[in-house]
Amino acid sequence: MKNFVFSLLVPVFLVACNAKPPVPFEEGLEEYPTLQKVLADTAKYQVQILYTQIDRNEHGNPLFTTHSLNLDDSRYFYPASTVKLPIALLALEWLEEQQIPGLTLETTMLTDSVRPSQLPAWKDSSAQNGLPSIGHYIKKILLVSDNDASNRLYELLGMDYINTKLREKGLANTVITQRLSFPISAEENRQFNPIRFVDTAGKVLLEIPAREADSTYVVPGYPKLGQAYYKNDSLIQGGMDFSYKNKFSLSDLHGVVQRTIFPEAFVGIERFNLNEEHRNFVLKYMSMLPRESDYPSYDTTEFYDSFSKFFKFGTDKAPIPTRYRVFNKTGWSYGHLIDGGYFVDFETGVEFFVSAIVYVNEDQILNDDKYETDEIGLPFFAELGKYLYQLELKRKRQISPDLSRFKLSY
Repeated sequence: MKNFVFSLLVPVFLVACNAKPPVPFEEGLEEYPTLQKVLADTAKYQVQILYTQIDRNEHGNPLFTTHSLNLDDSRYFYPASTVKLPIALLALEWLEEQQIPGLTLETTMLTDSVRPSQLPAWKDSSAQNGLPSIGHYIKKILLVSDNDASNRLYELLGMDYINTKLREKGLANTVITQRLSFPISAEENRQFNPIRFVDTAGKVLLEIPAREADSTYVVPGYPKLGQAYYKNDSLIQGGMDFSYKNKFSLSDLHGVVQRTIFPEAFVGIERFNLNEEHRNFVLKYMSMLPRESDYPSYDTTEFYDSFSKFFKFGTDKAPIPTRYRVFNKTGWSYGHLIDGGYFVDFETGVEFFVSAIVYVNEDQILNDDKYETDEIGLPFFAELGKYLYQLELKRKRQISPDLSRFKLSY
């Protein structure tokens, strides 16, 4: 991936992460006050942006031009739920590797437990048949970022498989070592539940025993965040240790989304090895809105259209017009908001990739539930999406894209 100065947005920009940028936009900044505020103090908000323009050659194949702002893959931020996207993709890759007759997306997946820190999963009331499966877990991950669903796939794959596969694909700035919203020790996160796959007659198609990670994975640099944090009801001074949590750099998130949308733009070893059925399944649920899903079904007052669509729509709870689709994955924790996605407007032919991270924690205390998410975080993403969309509307293309492959049936 090429790293350019964010030239369309910043006439002159110092790439150093701690440098205070000049006024970042050439024109129209008054229409985007939160964006202006964040980009005027990148050190405070720890903002990073990747924006990829897409052009097409005479065969319709995509050509990428990627611009970066304040990108630094060595600087740690907590990736939150964004790590669920590569876990979901790897679960499908794992499934295809098994080559077991009858083992499919819909096959019942029964998770057992052999340790006090583990929880079984034998039913799923949100599924049409009331039973868990790889496919249903992926639906819940992509629709509403379900934590338990991701944890079940993490337990299926194991830490070694996940991290080895991601490194093989060139995603070198990622470490996945933990279940999410499940407070157990680093050692317990290295232990994986026994799992059975059974057919509709109850016959066991595949039985996987309890396992332990062979390797130890630590976030490089042993990062600590914040000036203090709450643990239970106690305020502990000093930074919170993230050494045994997850790391997923913005470049890697951006790259995973690109590999999902346009696998043909990457050499074979860098791709997620999915057949066409599985890839279309991911695209469908990656872009589907909660109100469009029957199983699982969601209360749209809680899971409104923009619940997990931050760019352009993040501050608006109104229905997203059908002309737009966003194929993305968001994350939201410890004051970090992250989104990486592929944005499409079917009416105008606009398409682009954008990924960004912003940190909104004024008091620098973690776990106090005092983050400026509504005041700064979501408006930043909404304004950034709107700004880039306007840039794309004005940008001339030699060849118009055929976006029909992304007009999926919902």
